[in-house]
Formats: sequence, C-alpha cells, structure tokens
Amino acid sequence: MSAEKSFTIHDLPPSERPRERLQKFGAEALSAQEILALILGRGTSGESVMVTAQRLLAQFGNLKGIAGASLEQLSEIRGIGLAKASQIRAAFELANRVQGAVEIGDRIDVATPEAVVSSIKGRMKDKKKEHFWALFLDTRNRLINTAEISVGSLDTSVVHPREVYKEAIAASAASVIFVHNHPSGNSGASDDDIKMTGRLVEAGKILGIDVLDHIILGDGSYLSMKREGLM
Repeated sequence: MSAEKSFTIHDLPPSERPRERLQKFGAEALSAQEILALILGRGTSGESVMVTAQRLLAQFGNLKGIAGASLEQLSEIRGIGLAKASQIRAAFELANRVQGAVEIGDRIDVATPEAVVSSIKGRMKDKKKEHFWALFLDTRNRLINTAEISVGSLDTSVVHPREVYKEAIAASAASVIFVHNHPSGNSGASDDDIKMTGRLVEAGKILGIDVLDHIILGDGSYLSMKREGLM
C-alpha cells in the first residue's frame, strides 16, 4: 500500500499556481493566501497547500496576526508542523529586518532620531516583550555592529551596564545608541527608563564611550531621550 501523497503547488492548474502567477504578473499581484502557499511549499495528504494557507489566515485573521503568532501557536494549526511554522517565522523576520535596514559600515545620521528609528524598527515590530538593543558606532558614526542586550517582560527590561559595555568594548565602539520598545504602545519614558539611562551614561563616561541617545519605540511613535532633555 503506497503512502498518501502530499499536495504541492504543482497539483494546481498552471493558471492558479502562485509561482507562475508571480513570474507572469509580479509578486505584488499575489494574494496573501498565495504568498503563504509559496512559503509553505506543499500541503498535507489529501489537502492542497492553498487550503493550508487559507486555514492560517482564517485562524489568525490576517498577515499581521500570523506575524505575531509564536511557533507553538502556528504549529497547532492543521497542516503546519514545527518545520513549516519555522519557515513562516523566518519569512516574517526577514521582512522585518529588510525594513529600513542599515548595514554594517553604513553611516548613521546620529543628529536625527528618525534615522536611528528607521535602522532598527523592523527588528522591534510586534514584539510582545521589551527588547533592549544597542547600536555601536565608530568615530565617524559608521555602524560597527548591533546587539540585542536583553529581553524583559511586558513592561520592563533589566539592563546591566556590564552587558552593554562588554559588547561595546568587543566592537571597539566610540559611541553607542540605545533603543528599546514599549509593548504597551506608549513611547513615554518611565522613571525606570530615565534612571537606567543615567547609569548607562555614567558607566560610558568612565570607559570613554559616549551615549548619543536612548530611543523608546511605541506603537507608531517614538521618543528621543536626548531630544527631550532626559539624559
């Protein structure tokens, strides 16, 4: 007795295959369902990959809902095991990193917080916890490296100066810019944010590493602590 066959995109009529439609009309012509089907590659025994893609959309509502789902939530969907869930998470993370990405060696206009936000916001998108990042720059404000220093809870992150400056020293950084998100969507600086930044600035002075700014990302908004006179 032969094993049941998994349905792939090639089992669809040529005119309905997402890959062929992409080649003919361009990626922008594809529906969300078709894009997901291309990422997944194949369906399950007796079920087209297009049905699996539609089940994802039905479960999470839209692409934003899928992007915010965890590996565990995705893999619970019929036809989506851990491998396919990983493919989906990787695809959305790649898209986040492309958005406004600044590459190592690129010069950052540190005088404008907008440039910093553009360089990092993709990595902070839709995060459910506070993530604290550092951008390490050389003496010409060129990006040497970025590092995620810590991941906190829903409303707080614990950042130790030793962890920050260990990375900065390893990168031979002349200056650093801090960025963290507020999952609540409020980009205002809390008392803890201000105190933590003060400690980091003082530690940087001892080591000869300038803290140029600390930017807090909210939902569609941001706050520059330097611009607001909070550091």
